[in-house]
Amino acid sequence: MKPEQTERFFIEELFNKTQDKNILKEEKLEEVDKLTGDASTRRYYRIFTNRDSYVVCLDNPFDEEIEKHPFMSVQQFLEQNHVRVPEIMDHNLSRGYLLEEDLGNETLLQKLSATTSTEEEFRVYKVIIDQLLELHRIPQSKVINPNLFKLKFDHQKFMDETLFTFKYFFNFFNKCQDEDLLKGLEAEFEPIMKRLAEQKMVITHRDFHSRNIMVKKGKYIFIDFQDARWGIPQYDLVSLLEDCYYDLKEENRQKLKRYYFDNLDPAIHGQKTYEEFESLYQDMLIQRVFKAVGSFCYIYNWRKDDRYLKYIGFAMEKIRKTMMDNPKYTNLQKLLFQNYYAN
Repeated sequence: MKPEQTERFFIEELFNKTQDKNILKEEKLEEVDKLTGDASTRRYYRIFTNRDSYVVCLDNPFDEEIEKHPFMSVQQFLEQNHVRVPEIMDHNLSRGYLLEEDLGNETLLQKLSATTSTEEEFRVYKVIIDQLLELHRIPQSKVINPNLFKLKFDHQKFMDETLFTFKYFFNFFNKCQDEDLLKGLEAEFEPIMKRLAEQKMVITHRDFHSRNIMVKKGKYIFIDFQDARWGIPQYDLVSLLEDCYYDLKEENRQKLKRYYFDNLDPAIHGQKTYEEFESLYQDMLIQRVFKAVGSFCYIYNWRKDDRYLKYIGFAMEKIRKTMMDNPKYTNLQKLLFQNYYAN
C-alpha cells in the first residue's frame, strides 16, 4: 500500500538525515510502502533502496534520553543479553523515527500454517522455547539501567486486567450489567491472582505469541517487547503454548511444558515439583487468556477492528477445558460459563 505523499516526504527527509550520519550512505531510497499496522498506534513503512530494504517505525515524539525510551531501552538490553530482536540502524526519537532491520513478512503463525507434521511443529517450538529460556535466565543483576522493568505483574495488575475484561467483554460485548454476577466473578478470580503474584519472577516479554515472533532466514526474532516487565515464567510460556491464534497439538504442548520446566533452574522458577509448576501454569492460562479476550473486545470497541473477534470462542473454550475436573475452579467455571453461554 502506498503512503500519502506527505508521509513519503517525511520519511525521505528522515532517511536523508540518517545518511548525513554516514549510515547507509551509499544507498539510494527508491520506494516506500505502508505496512498494515498492529494493535498499537505505531505506523510502519517498508523502504527499499538500490541495495536492501528496511522498516521505518513512526511513533510519538520522545524528548528524553534513550535509556528512558520504552522501546529502545528494552531493545538495547535484550540485544546485549543475546536475545534476538530487530537491529536498529538509526533513530531520531524527538521525531518518533526508528530505522530498523527488515524482518520480512513471515510470522511464526504463518510458518506454522505450512507445517505438515507433529514432529515438525515440535521442532519449531523447541527452538523458540530455547530462546525463551535464555530470556528468563537473565539475572536481575544484569538490569543496570534503573528505567528498565520498573513494572511487574503483581496482584493489583492481575486484578486490573481481569476488571478490564469484565468491562469490555461482559459490559460492552455481551451487554451484561449484572453487578452481582461481576462481583461474584471478581471474588472467584481474586485467589488465582493472589497465587500468581506470590511467585518468583523473571523478565517477561509480556506479549509472547505467534504474531510477535518473526521468521527470517530460518531464525526466530522477538518483536513488540517494549512492555516487558517482571512476571512469573509461566506468563510467557502460556502466551506461547496457549496462543489464541493457533491450536498447538496437545502432545506437543505437554512435551514442551515439560522441556521448559526441566531446563530452567528451580532457583529461577521457584517450584519444587512439576505438579506445582503445572498448577500455576493453569492459573496463568486462565488469567492470560481471559485478558486476551478483553483485548479483542477492546480493539473492536475503540477501533471498530473486528479481526480479533473470531478468536474469542476458541479462547473461552480453552479456559473452560482448563477449569474442568479441577475443584478449585468449580464455582468460577459455573459463574463464567452460565453467563457466556446465555449470550
